[in-house]
Amino acid sequence: MSFFQTVFLGAIAGFTIYLGLPLGRIKGISEGARSFLSMTSAGILLFLLIDIFTKLSEPIKAAIVDNKNWGEFTLLLTIFIIGFGLGLMGLIAFEHQFIKFRAVAGQALSPTRLALMIATGIGLHNFSEGLAIGQSAGRGEIAFAALLIVGFGLHNATEGFGIVGPLVGGDRPSWSFLGLAGLIGGGPTFIGTIVGYYFLSSAMFVLFLSLAAGALVYIIGELLHINRRPGTKFQAGWGLFVGFIFGYITDLILTIAGI
Repeated sequence: MSFFQTVFLGAIAGFTIYLGLPLGRIKGISEGARSFLSMTSAGILLFLLIDIFTKLSEPIKAAIVDNKNWGEFTLLLTIFIIGFGLGLMGLIAFEHQFIKFRAVAGQALSPTRLALMIATGIGLHNFSEGLAIGQSAGRGEIAFAALLIVGFGLHNATEGFGIVGPLVGGDRPSWSFLGLAGLIGGGPTFIGTIVGYYFLSSAMFVLFLSLAAGALVYIIGELLHINRRPGTKFQAGWGLFVGFIFGYITDLILTIAGI
């Protein structure tokens, strides 16, 4: 598979995220339904967080268990700790400095700002997916690269809903805003494909996944905070359950298919 073919298909895999974004323009939804949909987003992200920890642990464990290389193990573990901290605290700094949000006691992020935070966390995760696509194609593993493109494309389509979950039923986001959110969330898959085609290291893989993990911990906390309403706890609980199971079944189907 040539470089341009790989990059083109990697772009498709990333920008399927736009398939779920138009759901954010739905209006006329009750508070209970809105809480359910928002927490479904949290459930998807919670599963994604667990999946990220599973994947980034593999090279760290392999360094000591398979390679018996304490130096590599220490390096990767250090990268994970620093990356996780930067992902968590860096997103808070991004919120204050670039989104110009001024927090007050007890105030949560607005749905629009939270959607941008979610898109940022998902974008960091999707960069690592692009790295996997590019690496496989660059090494001549065409069939596996094609499976990754299909699998990640399907998975990214569900992440679009994860971004707009907090927006459903509220102020209708503009098409330009949805375009920006999709670019932030899906664009890194395209960039990662380019980088991964020529270069990939375990250190880079661990760094970007740990950044994504830290970001998602903060985002999930914000989603839980804005949906902590006595009258909608039941709907919120079901939403969290449905979102997590949906993410798990999607991943399970891809695993059974060998992706």
